[in-house]
Amino acid sequence: MTKLSLHTFHIPVMGLAYTIDSPIRVAQYGISSVISIADDDLIEKMRLFYSTKFNQPYQEISQKIQDYRAERITSYLNLVDKIVKQKFESFKTELAESKAALENFMAMLPNTSDIKKGFQNLLDDGISFRENIQHFIESHLSPGSIDVNIMTKLDKDNFDKKTQLPIEFNDAHAALRGFANSNLDSSVVLSAGMNPRLYSYFENFTDFYPNQNNQLKKKIILKVSDFRSAMIQGNFLAKKGLWVSEYRIESGLNCGGHAFATEGLLLGTILEEFKQKKEQLIHSSHELMIKALQQKNIFFPEQPLATKITVQGGVGTSEEHEFLLDTYQVDSVGWGTPFLLVPEATSVDRETRKLLINAKEEDLYLSHISPLGVPFNTLRGTTNEVLKQKRIQENKAGSSCPKRFLALSKEYDPTGICTASKKYQDIKLNELENSKHTISVSAYQRTKTQITEKSCLCVGLANASYLENDIKIKGQAQGVVICPGPNMAYFDQEVSLKEMLQHIYGNKSVLRTLNRPNVLVKELKMYLDYFRNEIENISEEVTSNQLKKWNTFKSNLFEGIEYYQNLFESTIYFKTDLKQIKEQFNSYKLELTGIKVPEHL
Repeated sequence: MTKLSLHTFHIPVMGLAYTIDSPIRVAQYGISSVISIADDDLIEKMRLFYSTKFNQPYQEISQKIQDYRAERITSYLNLVDKIVKQKFESFKTELAESKAALENFMAMLPNTSDIKKGFQNLLDDGISFRENIQHFIESHLSPGSIDVNIMTKLDKDNFDKKTQLPIEFNDAHAALRGFANSNLDSSVVLSAGMNPRLYSYFENFTDFYPNQNNQLKKKIILKVSDFRSAMIQGNFLAKKGLWVSEYRIESGLNCGGHAFATEGLLLGTILEEFKQKKEQLIHSSHELMIKALQQKNIFFPEQPLATKITVQGGVGTSEEHEFLLDTYQVDSVGWGTPFLLVPEATSVDRETRKLLINAKEEDLYLSHISPLGVPFNTLRGTTNEVLKQKRIQENKAGSSCPKRFLALSKEYDPTGICTASKKYQDIKLNELENSKHTISVSAYQRTKTQITEKSCLCVGLANASYLENDIKIKGQAQGVVICPGPNMAYFDQEVSLKEMLQHIYGNKSVLRTLNRPNVLVKELKMYLDYFRNEIENISEEVTSNQLKKWNTFKSNLFEGIEYYQNLFESTIYFKTDLKQIKEQFNSYKLELTGIKVPEHL
């Protein structure tokens, strides 16, 4: 029997460290969360930490082992799985023996939950409580999923000295192998677009194919920004006999971490398209998957396998949560950034958490610090920013680059080099210095900033866990990089896990600010600012393709605003703020009209 999910939300991946051990913290309560498996060095250190904490045997997997990256990931995931199962068994015993523990747990569940109602019926019955509670728990409760994330762009080639290793030793390939070889019965979340070589590598692992019971031991979740991308990627995988069990839609800009802006497509219009075309998406993939499995002589399901549509990005109130679930019939809503202020759920050091608590709107911004060259949501005043500026002032810009996960540029080195590294920045700054007399002072300063502003994310996004757990940090000081979404500005206090869940389900509010904009309004404003900035800061000659892109962007924004205006004429949600929201849509429509796209080259 497939057990129902306890919750209507999930915790997405955050950075390298922030959800590295979230399943150990929250899975026993039925909460699903996502571990980044990009940093095998962090993973190995966390395996040592938790092996010690839970008295589990530990043997180091050193870099001298040929397949050390995959083996480290497999071993850590197996350890997390074992600890989660132990904690879940202990939690079930506690619920059966303590009414106080049961009532506390019930307070963390959705009010609409049938499981919550079942528990309440047992409590009300009183007489047969002890006889039936154990059976009810065994029949209905299950731990949250221990999912993993692979950012498909992080698939660096690896070398033995100067000899390139086979593709399966690329970073993302090895990470996938580490997950595939683990004991987990869960999902891998693929983000940052399609990587055909990596997607093809899935064919090597039987856990991704359905068994005779139409079940998948390991599932694929695609993080997508629009329906077209979902269809292309879903069909690509289906042609290989692989099923996408979930399409996880994320706001292009109103999110944490890297921001992949759409062509002006707003979250509501994207969700509406998924709602209208879900069956088309499912049947298209199913037909292609059947053909592929038949050709492989592998069992194929007669009917399409289960497919979820979920959403995340900028959600901050229970009403927004219910609105998305109800209006677009999504299966779950991701809550990321607010959980950075829940010590029971995420791994954040004390100093960084204090910085998050005090963050205002102006402190959260879309930066260019990522070596990937993709806009990156971050926070002013981090220890990483302070240390980076100090090195720049001392003419020592750049990182020592000890981990090399982002050493993807082949411009100066065929083995790859990171644009945040000192090696790369020294070359670029030297080139800039040699051209100093041929460019303006402003162009010189702008270029210098573009070179030196890159941060070492590999170290900065991992350090929080080391600091929180008193794990020694070796090498050059990089401080902490944190990547919250803009939503962080409206959460200003540390809260317990129970309080956050009560907030999500509308039984308590942890928000103390009165000026938080609606999630859809906030995203629209971000797209307007992004669009205006794109046009105003173009530094090269405008091409016909760029003009076409801008006009499409503007047209999509107009269509999105019109869609929202129609939607909010009939919605049963946001009654208290409805007048203000409508006024904001009208105001932003006028603002968009005033943003002029150049008429010619």
